[in-house]
Amino acid sequence: MLCKNLTVSPEGQLSFAGVKVDKALLAAFGSPLYLMDEGRIREKCAVYREAMKEAFGKDSFPIYASKACCFKEMYRIIGSEGLGADVVSAGEIATARAAGFDMEKVFYHGNSKSDEELRFALEAGVGCIVVDGREELAALERLAREANKKQKILLRITPGIDPHTFAEVATGQVDSKFGEAVETGQAARFVEAALEATKRGAVELVGFHCHVGSQVHDADVFIRSAEKMLTFIADMKEAWGYEPAILDLGGGYGVRYTEADPDFDLAQSIREIGRSLKALCREKGQTLPAVILEPGRSLVADAGLTLYTVNCTKRIPGYKNYVAVDGGMGDNPRFALYESPYTLVMPERMNEPCTTVYDVVGKFCESGDVIQPGVSLPDTIRRGDLIATLTTGAYNYSMASHYNRVPKLPVILIRDGACRVAVKRETLADLYAFDV
Repeated sequence: MLCKNLTVSPEGQLSFAGVKVDKALLAAFGSPLYLMDEGRIREKCAVYREAMKEAFGKDSFPIYASKACCFKEMYRIIGSEGLGADVVSAGEIATARAAGFDMEKVFYHGNSKSDEELRFALEAGVGCIVVDGREELAALERLAREANKKQKILLRITPGIDPHTFAEVATGQVDSKFGEAVETGQAARFVEAALEATKRGAVELVGFHCHVGSQVHDADVFIRSAEKMLTFIADMKEAWGYEPAILDLGGGYGVRYTEADPDFDLAQSIREIGRSLKALCREKGQTLPAVILEPGRSLVADAGLTLYTVNCTKRIPGYKNYVAVDGGMGDNPRFALYESPYTLVMPERMNEPCTTVYDVVGKFCESGDVIQPGVSLPDTIRRGDLIATLTTGAYNYSMASHYNRVPKLPVILIRDGACRVAVKRETLADLYAFDV
């Protein structure tokens, strides 16, 4: 199976995190629904936390990329595991604060922050703001002075790295909308401006941030980014006498959505990055800053599973077969956006021969409402059967919409074999609660 939290009984019954994925779940919580394995999330937190201390030193730590999956209980989990939080909106800041998260361990990212959002971050006591450009730097300095605060900042630097991943999730190239580019000289001028602002006292430059892409499966991208960033750090020391306390290398580690995706040792890969960084620092005569990584997908993706009920099947002889479920692009838009691959199974009939190929589609009034094309399933599939989409813990709940006025799904957390509701199912009344 794709992940060790998935098992199949001799009778062909799928279990996830020790819980049978069957109609009893739907009887208890309704259909469709998101399941999430809290134990798996905590396991991954521990892998990052311990591997990073070993690889980079005791002052290094992971911060969870909230955009992968954000709700209050998620912040409570990562907070109890000692992680910080990477947030990208006032909504994520507000959710973390409502969950009782330590705001000093919050890092606020984003390429287009309004004055209102920056004021909210200052008021909420966000520990560090990752400044994306010189206009934002000027606005933040002004707002921090008005609030009589001294705000710690990182600068987002664009190193010019190709992560060899999907174009839609590549962020480190020179012409990215994120950050200031090293190659054009804009990053150096950005540092100069931040150091001048630091002297004036309303902000304090504590380091640099970069992020080059997502769904990468080895250390190479991080090592190439680190090499570029360490060279940039050396240049900034020579130019301005400045050495950062923090080097944030971003996130991007991938997961297995299908059996074709590589399986790799996450801790070993982090250690490989650490060895490379230490060697580069020795070579350049530099001190290694505290290193931050920002796992999102790799923390939560394989901790998630979406469970649907089949509403109908359609067979068009000589053309195509369809299975339509009671969810779709409203709860998982990733195929529509990226043609993202997924593994789909019939959790109560895992041992049956999968002899027929279907496009598994949703209920939404859109031809592009496809969960996954070309899925091999039993020929006997029918209305009322269950279908599970695996590895849906990242960018499913967080990207869900109200398209066609369909309520959002609940999130059911599993820990030690027990299920509890972390996010309630929306009602029809919730859909028009803000209408006037």
